[in-house]
Amino acid sequence: MVRPPRFDTAQLLDAAVRLAASGGPQAVTMSAVAQAVGAPSGSVYHRFAGRTALLAELWLRTVERFQEGYFAVLTGEPDPHRAARAASRHVVAWCRENPAEAVLLLYGAADFGRADWSEEHRRRADAGNGRIFEALATLAQALGARNEQDRDRVALALIDLPLTVVRRHLRAGSTLPPHAEDLTEQCTTALLG
Repeated sequence: MVRPPRFDTAQLLDAAVRLAASGGPQAVTMSAVAQAVGAPSGSVYHRFAGRTALLAELWLRTVERFQEGYFAVLTGEPDPHRAARAASRHVVAWCRENPAEAVLLLYGAADFGRADWSEEHRRRADAGNGRIFEALATLAQALGARNEQDRDRVALALIDLPLTVVRRHLRAGSTLPPHAEDLTEQCTTALLG
């Protein structure tokens, strides 16, 4: 009878998140992840073909978790102004609830070795990003965006501004202030009219 694995993929990726949040992507090595969970290195290699696959899965799991909720907010509210306000609040709320993962997302896929990812990992990343960009474009159109400047305003309100509100606190390792969501929503409302 085969013994069930003592260390599953989720545990290993959780350890990798903590390593990346505290030391950046360069801190995520096969041996560091193994050591963080008290597993033999073979347990990590059993789940991931190498460091590139580990970094890809770490990035993708994190960004897909964020995108799942963000997509739901972007597409779940028929009123475009309410959807926009909810989307900007979601960025902040998600970062508040998932601070280590949020720190990880302050990096980019390139920092997690995207150039060396497998075709399947790149396809997953592109599909997730495409779905979000399509939802943002649909919302921008519903908000009356007709040209590049209008679309840039929507991107600023729903992506750049919420990230600016959280970035300083995440990088400092401090708690987001209780008014962060409200401030973000107020700024989004002002930008979008």
